Amino acid sequence: MNQKKLDRINELYHKSQSEGLTNAEKEEQRLLREEYVALVRANLRGQLNNISIQNPDGTIENLGEKYGKKKL
Repeated sequence: MNQKKLDRINELYHKSQSEGLTNAEKEEQRLLREEYVALVRANLRGQLNNISIQNPDGTIENLGEKYGKKKL
């Protein structure tokens, strides 16, 4: 998501707090928020899939391969 879209999300939020939004602006805000949340979730999923732990016996286990990277 580029900075222009993030700025627009913030702009719509501040406008909603001060004077309210039109129905078209509410729909735009909803779509931008959905896109933002999807990107945050994908980023978090990617980070969690790259976690490895070292077992007491010294072996390294990639938790992303074991639990993550499931098809939705």
